[in-house]
Amino acid sequence: MPFQKDFMWGGAVAANQCEGAWDVDGRGPAQTDMMTGGTAKQHRMLTYRMPDGTTGAVPKFQSIPEGARLAVLDGYHYPNHLGVDFFHRYQEDIALFAQMGFKIFRMSISWSRIFPKGIETEPNRKGLDFYRRVFEECRKYGIEPLVTMHHFDTPLYLEEELGGWKNREIIAHFDRYVKTILEEYKGLVKYWLTFNEINNTLMFLDLFGNTATQEQYQGAYQHLHHEFVASAHAVKMAHEIDPNYVVGCMICGLANYPMTCDPDDILASRYQWEKGVLYCGDVQCKGKYPTYAKRLWDAHGVKLDITEQDLQDLREGCVDMYTFSYYMSALVTTHDVEKNAGGNFSVGAKNEYLQYSEWGWAFDPKGLRYYLEMMYDRYEKPMMVVENGLGSVDTLEDDHTVHDSYRIDYLRAHIKEMEIAIEHGVDLIAYTTWGCIDLVSAGTGEMRKRYGFIYVDLDDEGKGTLDRYPKDSFYWYKKVIASNGADLD
Repeated sequence: MPFQKDFMWGGAVAANQCEGAWDVDGRGPAQTDMMTGGTAKQHRMLTYRMPDGTTGAVPKFQSIPEGARLAVLDGYHYPNHLGVDFFHRYQEDIALFAQMGFKIFRMSISWSRIFPKGIETEPNRKGLDFYRRVFEECRKYGIEPLVTMHHFDTPLYLEEELGGWKNREIIAHFDRYVKTILEEYKGLVKYWLTFNEINNTLMFLDLFGNTATQEQYQGAYQHLHHEFVASAHAVKMAHEIDPNYVVGCMICGLANYPMTCDPDDILASRYQWEKGVLYCGDVQCKGKYPTYAKRLWDAHGVKLDITEQDLQDLREGCVDMYTFSYYMSALVTTHDVEKNAGGNFSVGAKNEYLQYSEWGWAFDPKGLRYYLEMMYDRYEKPMMVVENGLGSVDTLEDDHTVHDSYRIDYLRAHIKEMEIAIEHGVDLIAYTTWGCIDLVSAGTGEMRKRYGFIYVDLDDEGKGTLDRYPKDSFYWYKKVIASNGADLD
């Protein structure tokens, strides 16, 4: 049996996609609260108000007009406001996770629930108490919390008034937040992740073609540098506050393949790995910028504000483990492409050897094995797969069952590849499937794109009872966990 006896099986969610209660008990707003719903074909929109009172909306990857402020407007649906109401239903949900046999539950803390604007000197006690109750509920069932400190939800005040992570000042505010939660939950939480899918800052620049400006690249690399320093501070603080704390990075794990054996495609694939994936992993795992960083910066005229203290902080704040999400692979080519992958967060050439989901994501379990073996060889740190799953339209039958054999097939295939990677020497210690309960899709804002083992009665317009119903995959995953991965039928 390849999985070690204490292997941690579980699932993952994010505060901004499941909690709801966006303005309850003193929580402050984040940018995700100003984002409408969308679809695979229609971007989510950011809504804003100008100083003269006029309003508008832009796709979430675009900047709002100068002088505008993000705002919640009448006539729009903001799915993150409700999420799936985990804030009020966490006891019911954690009990269901326990029924499946979860050993670990990955979740995130909403920074603005602890510091509503991000600048306060004293935390919001009601926010701290909420997460304490959640962690205690997990502990009641023997479930280990795996907690992400920052999952795409910087307090809106810091974004609008300080310019977000492009401004060095934000590091001190993040330090205060991190110190607070590390001290508050000592003894309740052991495993922490700093920034969710930190490399998305660079990935998104290339998402829709090479259209990003030199100014945008400058901002993205500076943004990342400040997050690297903040992550290093968090690791160092964690080890000082509790030597038992284990802190990891969290990378969006996209496996890149060259489309042809043309040397130009081989080089293009390598460079895409370096820019999109390895750059962030190298800094957080090795504590220094890689040799190819200068080439990446020079390509866009980037001149970073880096101090000697920053470099020392990076050296002293290497993460203890490497964690990542994995959903799909991508082809890289320098040639003209006849068939494009398209879809939500999926671009580039279509791989004729793979199948694709309704949202344009490639089904590639072997890519997970490839990624695991490559990254473990590179860093030699314990690894966790902290997101992996299939977004699909599910049908709730009249008897409240959901027959999602396609999800079981997807997960089974990926678990089998994890087994092979472990047999090949990878130190894999945990697996948390994404969206263990249905939640709001980060990319599209939809509910119809479901990932969970548990069906939530809620539609794309926010209508429904919010009742929870186990799917067929719920009982299958329960069997997988009980057998420690031996029974995948």
